[in-house]
Parts: sequence; C-alpha cells; structure tokens
Amino acid sequence: MKEYAPAKINLFLDVIRKREDGYHDLGTLFQTIDAGDTVSAEPRQDGRITLCYNEPQNYPLETDLVYKAAKLLQQESGTTLGADIYLNKVMPLGAGLGGGSADAAATLRLLNQLWKLKFKFEKLEEIGAKLGADVPFLVRGGTAMAEGIGEKLTFVKPLQLNDEQYLLVATPLDSVPTKDAYAGVPKSGSDRWETFKAKCKSAGKSAIEYALANGFNGFEESVFPKHPLVEEMKNEFKRLGATSVLMSGSGASVFGVFATRKQAKAAAEELKPISRYQVVTRFFEGF
Repeated sequence: MKEYAPAKINLFLDVIRKREDGYHDLGTLFQTIDAGDTVSAEPRQDGRITLCYNEPQNYPLETDLVYKAAKLLQQESGTTLGADIYLNKVMPLGAGLGGGSADAAATLRLLNQLWKLKFKFEKLEEIGAKLGADVPFLVRGGTAMAEGIGEKLTFVKPLQLNDEQYLLVATPLDSVPTKDAYAGVPKSGSDRWETFKAKCKSAGKSAIEYALANGFNGFEESVFPKHPLVEEMKNEFKRLGATSVLMSGSGASVFGVFATRKQAKAAAEELKPISRYQVVTRFFEGF
C-alpha cells in the first residue's frame, strides 16, 4: 500500500510575537503542492516497526518523524499490528517545504488504512500535532489559514492557479537552520496578518489573485543577510520573469509563478547551477 506525501509552501508567513514558552505565534497561509515523497507499507503481525529509505540516512531511526508517527499511532490506537515502511525520499531537507512533516502525515494516513483503524482526519491531526507544527495541516493538505505555532487551522476553499500558470520551486545550494531563521526575525504584531486574512476571506473567487499579489514572508529579513544564496535565488526568479516570488517557510526554498509551463521549465533549467532541487508543478487540492 502506498501514500503520497505532498509538500507545502507558505503563500503568506508572518511572525506575530514570541511567547513565554519560547515558541513564536505565526500567521500563515499554507498551500500543498503537487510534489513530494512516497511512503509504502506492509503489515506485520509481530508489532514491530521497520523503516527503510531509498538512500542511507545518517541519524538514528528513533529520531525519524516517519518512525515516530508510526509508533505514536500504534500507541494511540492500541493496535497489535506493526509495519514494514519504505520511504522514497525526493524532497530536499532543510528546505522550508515541510518534507519531513509531510512524510509523517502520509504515514498516519497510510497506517490508518493499513491497520483498519478508521480514525477521522481530526484524530490524525490531533496525533500529528504531537509530532510537529506542520504535520496537522499536511494530514489533509489543500489550503488553510494557520495560527499559533501552526496548529490552529482554518481550512478554506482550495486555491488553484489558472489553467496556464505553473509554479516553480527551487532550493539553493544552502540550507537554513531553524535557529538562524528565528534569530533576529522581526515580530510584527498581528495587524498585517489580520488584514491579509480578512481580505483573502472576503475576496471570494478572487482569493488566489489577492493571495499571490500580497504574499509576504517575515523570515526573509532574518535569513537573507546570513544566507545570501537564498536572496540570490529570489532575485534570479524575478529576473527570469516569475511573479509572486517568496521564500517558503523558514527557508531555504524559493517559489514563483510563471505564466506558462514552458516558461517555468526554461527557468528551472537556468537555475540548475545554483540549486540542489527544482520542480515545476501546480497546487495540490488536498485529500
């Protein structure tokens, strides 16, 4: 049995305030994209969880989000079944695309079916929140407004590009440690986010146009000075004719919209020398 793990971009992302617990309150518009890893699994009767990748990993199995997701679902459900899990990893690490979180979310969906648990999305999202801030959204994907650390979700009608437009996502030859992104990030208060959220909701069928024209990522201010390759990537997107160009998440990937697939493909070719990953794709409407 297989499950697709679509990645995400942030069409809007602002850091509102730092909380007393050390975390930051965010306001973001999440959007899944049609690019991601694939998780496969076969049931085991002995309760063991095994995990293999398409390429060797240099960290302990117990720290892997896919493994953690499987063990947590096992505990929450009380099932005596286990699973042999295989992850076909294509998304880059440290890229701001939620690849690891998407894998964990896909594992929850997959094992929910494999073990015949019949948990609803809400229950899987609740479990996912214990694994990471992006996991609850990625359980069902699509388009959602998120607040808090990303766990307070309001799903909205899925946004979609027009028939001709295509999205290019590229990851520069750099990765951005989360601590780098949060160090020095401006805390802007809630006004900008509340305005964006209200106008997106009231725009109706024009919500996609409003979102693309008013995208924002507050992390760019803290990331660009320390990671100039990310800013260079954003500038290259603009030079190549992209609109709505933003860094995704806390970096390092950049995305932009092109008028046609042909233009996006040509830009991807030009960006190859300065990127470790690129994909031409569209939005994914969710599960």
